[in-house]
Amino acid sequence: MFAKGQTVIQYMEQLAPKHVAMEDDKIGLQLGTLQKEITGVLTALDVNEEVVDEAIALGANLIIAHHAIIYRPLRNLQSDTPMGKVYEKLIKHDIAVYVAHTNLDVTEGGMNDWMAEVLGIESSSSVEDIHTDNMYKLVVFVPKDHHQRVLDAVLNAGAGAIGNYSHCSFNIEGYGTFVPGEGTDPFIGKQGQLEKAEEIRIETIVPQSIRSKVIQAMLKSHPYEEVAYDLYPMDLKGRTFGLGRVGKLNEPVTLKQFVQRVKEKLDVPFVRVVGDLDRQIKKAAVIGGSGGRYWKAAMFRGADVLVTGDIDYHTAQDALMAGLTLIDPGHNAEKIMKPRVAAWLKEKLEEGKYETKVYSSAIYTEPFNFL
Repeated sequence: MFAKGQTVIQYMEQLAPKHVAMEDDKIGLQLGTLQKEITGVLTALDVNEEVVDEAIALGANLIIAHHAIIYRPLRNLQSDTPMGKVYEKLIKHDIAVYVAHTNLDVTEGGMNDWMAEVLGIESSSSVEDIHTDNMYKLVVFVPKDHHQRVLDAVLNAGAGAIGNYSHCSFNIEGYGTFVPGEGTDPFIGKQGQLEKAEEIRIETIVPQSIRSKVIQAMLKSHPYEEVAYDLYPMDLKGRTFGLGRVGKLNEPVTLKQFVQRVKEKLDVPFVRVVGDLDRQIKKAAVIGGSGGRYWKAAMFRGADVLVTGDIDYHTAQDALMAGLTLIDPGHNAEKIMKPRVAAWLKEKLEEGKYETKVYSSAIYTEPFNFL
């Protein structure tokens, strides 16, 4: 059995919830439909014609990319332009394209955590906070003999986390009343008769980032045909999501040594460096993509060096004069997301016993040659 498109995206959004993306970021389904069975998923940094050909050859009808294929407003859709040919080929082969960009960057266990991990940046925090999770109070009424099953499902899905405590809830016994109407198939009671059932009221808190996951777990475990539950917004704020990561290195190194680590761990043949190569680096920051404008935030957080792509001349001059060293591995360093996202989806699909295949793109989409 192949997974439906919406099922694959539900798994993807458990990793990278859409609501944590930066405002106006071009994310989500950009082309095609998810109302179909997904035979294969291809994870890619960029979507060009070579990547589309790769998807066709693999039998993948969904591409999950980091960079948008529709970034600027389209004035036309001409198939004799370079991108027009890409759109045409995707449509003709019924290949959907879904984009996870800054939501994948900032999420816990996402792009910036992966880059920090391979660079040996420990106990990291965000370089710049951009989103704080809203919290909700979930209240659900459960028949007494199914209480533990539903409670376990909700809490194991991530509800009930308060600070360093997990699985927090409040439970109280009571009685529920209802009359099953015509066409119902009630778990308890009979059609047309008032039923009074022993029930337990479960209360817990749910972060917005996993709200859908928790509700699905609750509905799946609940025995009732129609589940009575409430979801209230709260003033209480949850965890904060932010761009980049900054933290201490596992051991101090010179900038020259750290440059070699960046080249090796991010698999890039060339970097641009700003600063004294003999300088000791104890604390480092990393931001995937184009993060040069956050150099002051990285410095404020105590970083000795910022690793990020697309640094312009004047930003380099300003950072150098302020005493921050910079390493620019290029935008393509974000290709680390391809195997990581593929591994995440493969595990989720295998848990669901789906036959949908997952592939990490082998196409090198770096537009620059290094001579």
